[in-house]
Amino acid sequence: QGPISGVNKEIAVLQCHGDCDPLVPLTFGSLTVERLKAMINPANVTFRTYAGMMHSSCIEEMMDVKQFIDKHLPPVD
Repeated sequence: QGPISGVNKEIAVLQCHGDCDPLVPLTFGSLTVERLKAMINPANVTFRTYAGMMHSSCIEEMMDVKQFIDKHLPPVD
């Protein structure tokens, strides 16, 4: 835990969660995203859920991650 100020408050966050995760219930993901929105600019926090996804990943999630990276990080040579 540390201070959140300045540029840190404007960081973009993508949080992804499967709605069938047996290890980390969706409720915990929802609570986490609300906590993040209270700490940083809530407009910069994106929470995506994926139907039927367990404690794993899916192609839709990977496409969302790729779009997030493409939008927020500079291209690599």
